[in-house]
Amino acid sequence: MPPRLGIVAGGGMLPGHVARGALDRGREVFVVALEHHADPAVVGGFPHVWVRIGAAGKAIGAFREAGVGEIVLAGAVRRPSLAEVRPDRRAARFLAKGVLRRGDDGLLGAVVKALETEEGFRVLAVQDIVGGLLAGEGVLTARGPDEREAADIDRGVDVLRALGAADVGQAVVVQNGVVLGIEAVEGTDSLIARTAAFRRDGTPPVLVKMAKPGQEHRVDLPTIGPATIEACVAARFAGVAVASDMCLIVDREEVVRRADEAGAFLVGRPPPAA
Repeated sequence: MPPRLGIVAGGGMLPGHVARGALDRGREVFVVALEHHADPAVVGGFPHVWVRIGAAGKAIGAFREAGVGEIVLAGAVRRPSLAEVRPDRRAARFLAKGVLRRGDDGLLGAVVKALETEEGFRVLAVQDIVGGLLAGEGVLTARGPDEREAADIDRGVDVLRALGAADVGQAVVVQNGVVLGIEAVEGTDSLIARTAAFRRDGTPPVLVKMAKPGQEHRVDLPTIGPATIEACVAARFAGVAVASDMCLIVDREEVVRRADEAGAFLVGRPPPAA
């Protein structure tokens, strides 16, 4: 029997999907819910403990006490400042390596390395636990992008390829070849809301969301869900393009239904090469 699965839960619905997927496979789970990030309604139905983001010792101790052998990181986590982290001794040793000065992928890669080489856990990908979450390639909705929209997707992929080399951003909004906004620390929903104010006449904008070239596939894969589509519809975007084998779609049927109702497209495209 596989060891109990530990879930580090950030925001959104994904931690709940992972926990239910593990239980469906006969695996016991234990959740470390990150304060000010995880949703109590999502984690409340599973064995869990609340931990502030800088309390690494408490999190590791809770996993060990629960008999956890493998860990999944699931859900959105806003990048904290050092003052917000308030690191305990374990976290302070980790931060002393200068990881907060790295991009998100560099930081999370360091977290994975520490969990495996220093703490002895095995880190798994969300898609190792829950099948069917990866987007897949091609048009996923009733309609696909037209020629102008497809050109904007190509532009967005090119921009994200360039940004990814610097470990910056997973999403961009493009309209008629013009980049309206690039995702930074604010997250995709805030990017959509911010760029809605810059929307021009003509072909509506598109959201392009891709993994960075060479990104660690076990953590922080781009993720969309029903709320992403709702935000794009409210902003009057034409649709969404995601990385075909490096983007997670949570509640796919609902995502497609909402996009189809709004006449928006959802398409999976190969992620940008390095």
